[in-house]
Amino acid sequence: MTKRELEAKLDELKSDYVRIQSDLDKLEYVGGRVKSAEGQLIRLEGEIAEIYKKLEALEEGEA
Repeated sequence: MTKRELEAKLDELKSDYVRIQSDLDKLEYVGGRVKSAEGQLIRLEGEIAEIYKKLEALEEGEA
């Protein structure tokens, strides 16, 4: 993936993370089940970390 593609993917993942976090807050407020949302957040955190690693590797290659 190119740097631009990685940055676009990162923006998408961050947007999803914020949306799910908001949903989680609402579920907690009304006493809903939060396990699924928590699992999604954990998965997204992993994906975001991977994108950051790939971006870092690309930037090191450019230097």
